[in-house]
Amino acid sequence: MAALFLRNTTGGIRCLTNGPACISTTTTTFPSSCGFGLLTKLRRSYSTTISQDLLNKKVQVYQSTSKDPYLNLSIEHHLLQHSHPDSYVLFLYINDPCVVIGRNQNPWLEVNLPALQEAEDIKLVRRRSGGGTVFHDHGNVNWSVICPPAVFDRDRHAEMVVRALKDLGVTTAKVNERHDIVIAGDGRGNGKDIFKVSGSAYKLTRLRSLHHGTCLLNSPRLKNIGKFLRSPGEPYIKARGVESVRSPIRNVDVDTEEFTKGVVDEFLAMYAEQCGEDVKVERVEEDVKNMGNIRKGMDELTSIPWIYGQTPQFTFSSRPTEDDPRERPPLDLDVQSDFHIHFTLRHGEIQTASLSGLKFKGPAMDGALYDGMVSQTLAKGSEDDSAVKLYEIKDWATVLKSVTAGQAFKVSDSSLNSISDWLNKVFPGNHFR
Repeated sequence: MAALFLRNTTGGIRCLTNGPACISTTTTTFPSSCGFGLLTKLRRSYSTTISQDLLNKKVQVYQSTSKDPYLNLSIEHHLLQHSHPDSYVLFLYINDPCVVIGRNQNPWLEVNLPALQEAEDIKLVRRRSGGGTVFHDHGNVNWSVICPPAVFDRDRHAEMVVRALKDLGVTTAKVNERHDIVIAGDGRGNGKDIFKVSGSAYKLTRLRSLHHGTCLLNSPRLKNIGKFLRSPGEPYIKARGVESVRSPIRNVDVDTEEFTKGVVDEFLAMYAEQCGEDVKVERVEEDVKNMGNIRKGMDELTSIPWIYGQTPQFTFSSRPTEDDPRERPPLDLDVQSDFHIHFTLRHGEIQTASLSGLKFKGPAMDGALYDGMVSQTLAKGSEDDSAVKLYEIKDWATVLKSVTAGQAFKVSDSSLNSISDWLNKVFPGNHFR
């Protein structure tokens, strides 16, 4: 059984269940001087345990060998929750291709879900920290630092990464006013245009502070990242959550191993006084997912209600409104010009709905009355277990047919096909597989 640890009221750690939680590792040992002469000793060990002693160490360094984004974010969350409140933790990992949205973001606004469906090998992830949407692949290294709130500063550890980049020849790297890491030109004195190479996100608790970011080193998908981050629904959506700020990006053309070593070096130099003993880089293997606490974290991150249902309230309207007067692009040619749709959604559930301009077939052709009945049926409210969940809709034709089930009137075939085709492009069936 995995051992779970929680802080007690005195700031210590107490074990809640018996038995060690084993993680297969490769361990790199650094001298007690910390931060210089890296990789001087490398030894293999079959396993280590996330024990009270390890979690209580003043300085801890971990590197994941897994590329599963759900696992890596769950390991990170475990370290945030269970490392000693006075400790300093560095965690490094590389993810398989994925789009990662912030805790309070809207996937229908931030992400081109149809493009993700076509790509098939790109996952959608909602992390637990705030901030904007980012793209990960094997050309990115993700760095995460967990520290006491008293020493937390939004630039402190971004500057640490900048020092590592400068040591690797990226001389123009710096932290800007948004706490992003940017470079001028190619980062080596050629060109003056500013490019973002690493963003930041944060999670702050009473006892711990987490700052993490992803650095674009040599992403092979750099030219295609933009198409995954431009939503077809963006012109029609007004969100209450956090919206991403788009910036020009580029690779810094640094080897991932060299970058990882450089960041570890800077981290250990930064906290040399706190080391007091040899520091081991724990290379965390895939089987850590068998730990109960980490498995629980993965189950949450991979659940549809987390990925989509955590979305803050937003409105969708095919025409300008008082709250959102932006001009809308013309609807698809096959959608009749008098059609209008307006939704209010919360946690991915339709709260209010207004549809007009539908074409019907059946007796007593009162289109306005039928529009109202369809709108009322779609908006059942979050208190009703049968509320329409946007993330459960696979095909809008099925939805529009279902709301007139048992009625003498039906949506006409031409109206049904054209409107459902358009809505399927804007709100495709859920991407997660």
